[in-house]
Amino acid sequence: MSRKKKWKELGLDALFDFAGAFLQAIGIWCFIEPSHVAPGGVSGIALMLNHLFSLPIGTMSLVFNIPLLLASWFLLDREMTLKTIRTVIWMSVVQDFVSASRIWQYEGDRLIACAFGGIFAGVGMALIFMRNSTTGGGDILAKLLQKLRPYMQTGYAIMLVDFVVVGASILVFGEIEAAMYGIISIVCTTQAMDTILYGMNRGSMITVHSEKNEEIAQEIMQTLDRGTTFYKSIGGYSGKEGLTLTCAVDRKQFHLVKEIIDRHDPKAFIIVSPTKETYGEGFLGGYRNL
Repeated sequence: MSRKKKWKELGLDALFDFAGAFLQAIGIWCFIEPSHVAPGGVSGIALMLNHLFSLPIGTMSLVFNIPLLLASWFLLDREMTLKTIRTVIWMSVVQDFVSASRIWQYEGDRLIACAFGGIFAGVGMALIFMRNSTTGGGDILAKLLQKLRPYMQTGYAIMLVDFVVVGASILVFGEIEAAMYGIISIVCTTQAMDTILYGMNRGSMITVHSEKNEEIAQEIMQTLDRGTTFYKSIGGYSGKEGLTLTCAVDRKQFHLVKEIIDRHDPKAFIIVSPTKETYGEGFLGGYRNL
């Protein structure tokens, strides 16, 4: 990598880290902190300590991240750890700056506060992940748990960490609603993050096994202006050769495709799979190599 390109990449890393840290700080300080909830991870622990002892949220997040970063350095990927160290420092500094500024805090409906706080945090985390970094905390702990239990899925590991923190918030804030609202905030964070990382251009991949596939494909192309693809297939039970039809459609068009299939062959075998993103002619984003 040339020096110029390297500096450009470092600049982009810093920009995304700052933007992500700022959005997450806004979500935590302006919406989540006044709601008295702990939405999982190290941030949740820092919020509980802030509530009990008025300790700075960003500094406490950094303190709890230090042992996790050390463990990551020795047990996990070192290049990723270096990026995470930079990101965690950005997040801690920006969080304490936003908190010290005492900017506006939303003190209205608790559900709205948790939802918007989760959305801001999720968008901020997505920006950080887009530059191949992590926010430390629960992400590192989940990977360490996976190292001890190799067959544990990442999602379950992160969920386990979050639920321990959310459960502890019941004792700290003295109400079960704190945990319930914390879970809502986590869900909103996850959804916002997925929307940014995977896009809103979601659809359905439809696979059809039918003797009328050619007629079905023809009507789909003429009526919905969607492309179709055939694959030669052999039935495992019958041993007969045939054509398997696949087609990617927008979510809102699925019921129309189902009507077309039912019209030609009510006994057709259909498999419908949700797609995270769909690119190409007829979809948002034009053509893109995945």
